[in-house]
Amino acid sequence: IKVLPEEFALDTDRVARFQREAKLLASLNHPNIAAIYGLEESEGTHFLVMELIEGDTLRDRIKSGPIPVEEALKLALQMAEALEAAHEKGVIHRDLKPANIKVTPEGKVKILDFGLAKAYTGDQGNINLADSPTISAAATQQGVILGTAAYMSPEQAKGKPVDKRADIWAFGVVLYEMLTGKSAFQGEDVSETLASVIKGDSNLTLLPVNIHPRVREVITRCLQKEQKKRYGGIGEAQYEIEQVLADPSGVFAQHISIQGPRRNTRSTLALIASAVILTAIIVGVAIWFLKPSAPTQVMRFDYELPSGQQLLKPSNVPALAVSPDGKLFVYSTPEGLYLRSVDELNAKLIAGTEGRQMMPFFSPDGKWIGYSADSSQLKKISVNGGAPVTLCDFNGYFGGGSWGADNTIVYAQWSSGDIMSVSGDGGTPEPIIKPLRAIVYPQLLQGGKAVIYTDFSVQPGRIMVHSLESGERKELFPGTRAMYVPTGHLVYGLANNDLFAVPFDPSKLEVTGGPVPLEEDVLEFIVSNSGTLVYVPGTSASTPLRTLVWVDREGNEEQIEAEPNIYSFPKISPNGNQVALSIEDPGNQIQEIFIWDEVRKILNKRTFDKSTDKMVPNWTPDGERIVYFSNHEKSDTGGIYWRPANGTGEAEKLASNPDRRLFPYSFSNDGKILVMHELISASNLDISILSMEDDGERKLLLQTEFYEGQPKISPDNQYIAFVCDESDQKEIYVSPLLDVKKGKWQISQGGGTCPLWSPDGKELFYLGLDNSVMAVDVETKPIFDYGTPKVLFQSKYVGFAFATGTPWDIHPDGKRFLMMKPTVTPDAAVGQQLKIIVVTNWFEELKERVPVN
Repeated sequence: IKVLPEEFALDTDRVARFQREAKLLASLNHPNIAAIYGLEESEGTHFLVMELIEGDTLRDRIKSGPIPVEEALKLALQMAEALEAAHEKGVIHRDLKPANIKVTPEGKVKILDFGLAKAYTGDQGNINLADSPTISAAATQQGVILGTAAYMSPEQAKGKPVDKRADIWAFGVVLYEMLTGKSAFQGEDVSETLASVIKGDSNLTLLPVNIHPRVREVITRCLQKEQKKRYGGIGEAQYEIEQVLADPSGVFAQHISIQGPRRNTRSTLALIASAVILTAIIVGVAIWFLKPSAPTQVMRFDYELPSGQQLLKPSNVPALAVSPDGKLFVYSTPEGLYLRSVDELNAKLIAGTEGRQMMPFFSPDGKWIGYSADSSQLKKISVNGGAPVTLCDFNGYFGGGSWGADNTIVYAQWSSGDIMSVSGDGGTPEPIIKPLRAIVYPQLLQGGKAVIYTDFSVQPGRIMVHSLESGERKELFPGTRAMYVPTGHLVYGLANNDLFAVPFDPSKLEVTGGPVPLEEDVLEFIVSNSGTLVYVPGTSASTPLRTLVWVDREGNEEQIEAEPNIYSFPKISPNGNQVALSIEDPGNQIQEIFIWDEVRKILNKRTFDKSTDKMVPNWTPDGERIVYFSNHEKSDTGGIYWRPANGTGEAEKLASNPDRRLFPYSFSNDGKILVMHELISASNLDISILSMEDDGERKLLLQTEFYEGQPKISPDNQYIAFVCDESDQKEIYVSPLLDVKKGKWQISQGGGTCPLWSPDGKELFYLGLDNSVMAVDVETKPIFDYGTPKVLFQSKYVGFAFATGTPWDIHPDGKRFLMMKPTVTPDAAVGQQLKIIVVTNWFEELKERVPVN
């Protein structure tokens, strides 16, 4: 707890300014920065709540004398990492000194009082900073401000505005003091100390005589009086210290013996020998430079993910990213984003990305990572961790992003089919392409004049290129995730998980050669601009399978004899003897409609068009037909079709809309009405009804800016249960079927999806947001009434995952549910592999195998 001076509370503007700064400082989430939790007030006393750090300050350590060189450099390295993280957020410490740096018993550096100088004094330009306005421990106890003139930069001492180079100066002063045990700038009082800072020089002869020359250079560069002569960023000093610590010869320069004069004869012989050796060296160097250069060696290594760690990879979106220089790669897990340097053994969780953050991508300078957060926001975070920065909200499922050199980010909205553009600093996103297709993997080409992306509206995916100048869009070839690389190639994947490359002319947006296979069994890949290939090995066979099970109201499970498969959207026939569902073919990633016969124990295929998806099957009330979604005619949005359930006859289209996708959800018991939800984007659905009589009229029931979907008609045909997110989370509601404006009741509490009516209409079931199975007693006559939701059991089965359909159904006997059980955990992704392969200098191999004319 740090109590602020009493006079502080008397200045309301000062308090407000301090509160604003304190919020920024509280966002500095870094392992080497002591956290500020907040500014509080009690009975007129203002105080800061800060992280409690055990251990001694550097000031205490230095009192005992200089710190050993290697230990001092390791501590300085941690200090530099903290300063770099803060500087990237625009925060300057302004009073870095040994008393503000603690070292824990484990040897970890924690910098205290970060940015409090500015927070306390504000942005006054011409003030006397000789008092160094950071609030030290002693000062807050006494209600006074203590000065630390010995660590001020010359510009601070002169009362001029400061930037991050003031911290670089102070870093050099602290490093000097750790190595020498003495202050770099001294005086009998504050005035003399300030004069020494402004005019004097530090005594570098006090440094260890044989210390590594790079250490001496770091201190010299940091302590330049002119700001422009110091390092431009603390990262440069950090790099030099890293090189010293990595030097096999150690942190000290090698001793060179100097011999005294010898007799003339020996001197002459030595001169002759030296001349001969020098000549040999010159000749050798000449030969070395004239000989053909050896090819750069391609290096491969594997990174084994820790036991139990999984890649978080939703269908058709990336889980890997690599920095432009190829030195860092990041991958997404259910716990957050992990970052690994190719020079280190282990990956580290990026502080601030805890949770299900997905689809990462790097900034052009490699200092930031963009990603999808909470399935609704685009964020960025420093590679060093910290507080994430929200760039914008997005509609629909995120389909990957690309960060251009001009600081423009383009990203895909999977469901709506838009490719959007937003500044890397945040702002209002603007659509740049509206193809109304299922698109992913956008990449800017030609300096932002064209975009390449993958179209998944027809399977297998197609690589498309769109000129932003002419508006022309054309298909290049079948494939997934094409990436243009500086060698003049498009690198891409195929549905069979093989990696290919073709020569490509970005100026003409044309393929100039044939495809060449490069790697087999590649589930996911990414390539850096410098030529580092990072990929996850595996085949489509690793897609998680599901089994079908009956589950009673107590959660007791009975296995259905159908073999495990890639099932989705199960729907039980009216007589309870059959189950219609979609099954994905892992070869071409197309979903087809099948029927499981529970009596005969056989699985029958009912659709056979391998070029389009068929999904969300429903039975007509008489059990004679199956109605489902498909894009048989290869339209952008597809439509609703039906066909006889016994396998005879042809598919017949019932309805379609060029601007939205229609999905069948439930029939009225008399079969006269089919209720649908209409997909505009994953966050914007409407509910409509389709007359199954002669007129075939389609009528909207609910149409707002919110998500309204998953509609289910009550058994008495009087009410409709549906999901809506108008309260900022999905909840279950009930309204009258044919006149929804006459009533609306919220059934769920704390969130809910996927409603089901009991066959007798006396209960309503739904899935809680934690995947619990919930039940609510309801009455529909004479008026609608309902009870309190109760938990039946905690589900371990597949829950709601997409806007198009539900993952469960209830048997006509009302006693059991049909559910899908993953053969692995529900959060398991396509990439169940535990290995990531990194190939450095991969462009050498690419150019050799796929020549560019």
